[in-house]
Amino acid sequence: MSDAFDPRGALERLHREYRQRAEAIRGDLGLLHDSDAVEQAGERQNDDVLHALLAEAEEGLRQVEQALRRLAEGRYGVCRRCGQPVEPARLAALPAAELCLHCAGLER
Repeated sequence: MSDAFDPRGALERLHREYRQRAEAIRGDLGLLHDSDAVEQAGERQNDDVLHALLAEAEEGLRQVEQALRRLAEGRYGVCRRCGQPVEPARLAALPAAELCLHCAGLER
C-alpha cells in the first residue's frame, strides 16, 4: 500500500465536500419561515449564519477549482508568490494551498 499523496484525488474529494455542503446550506436557506414575528427574528439570525457558512463553502470551492487548474497546467505545488515548491506536508494538510509556509506567514 502506497502512502503517496494524490493531489487530484484529495482535491476532487474536497470539491465534492464543499459542493455538498453548499447545496445543503442552500436547501436550508430555501425553507419557509414561521409566521410568528419572534420566530422570524431568530430565523433571520440563523439565515445570517447560513449565508456566512455558504460564503465559506463557495470560497473553498473556488480555491479547490483554482488548485485543479494549477494541477492541469503543471503549476500545482509551486508557490504563487516566490515560485518555490510548496512543502509536501502543507499540500497534504491543505491540498488547495497556493503559498509555501514562508510566504503564507508573510501574508498574515
